[in-house]
Amino acid sequence: MSPITHFLVGWVALERLQASPRDKALVALAGVAPDLDGVGIVVDFATRTFGLPETNYYQEFHRMYGHGLPAAVVIAAMCAALATRRAMVLGCAFVAVHLHFLCDLIGSRGSTPQDIWGIYYLAPLSPKPEFAWAGQWPLVGWQNMVITALLLAWTFARATRTGYTPLALVSARADAELVATLRRWRGGIGWL
Repeated sequence: MSPITHFLVGWVALERLQASPRDKALVALAGVAPDLDGVGIVVDFATRTFGLPETNYYQEFHRMYGHGLPAAVVIAAMCAALATRRAMVLGCAFVAVHLHFLCDLIGSRGSTPQDIWGIYYLAPLSPKPEFAWAGQWPLVGWQNMVITALLLAWTFARATRTGYTPLALVSARADAELVATLRRWRGGIGWL
């Protein structure tokens, strides 16, 4: 799934368990962090763009360093070290990383039905066990778009009650405007 969807999954599932904005951000970002092992795509794009010898870092390293138990432990520990309520963030960040794995298992296939992406749970220590699902839907499939839309709707509906969205992590002023707009819409058409 896309990083936006991973972020929203972590936010919707675990945000309410966090006491501070910092802890909310740490847990939501933990849900995105496993995809840092895919940064090789930038190098691959650059080598192709500039006519340099071709690299294949994304295919070689994505899902090998950030998508297993060792990464889950490291990401959760790093989040806890930066948190206000360390034990709560440790547990929730660990769950957020595993939600990322689950989302990838169900919805990150390539363009053909044979292009299944598995999770090597002990990588990079061991390629076994590998978890994969033959019914995995495409990364750009309608299913992921529907899930993202539903997560956004849930986030916006909750914002009308709580008074904040994930935008608060970036800008309190912009978030206040967004929440005010959502509340006006809710009052005007009653859909949230």
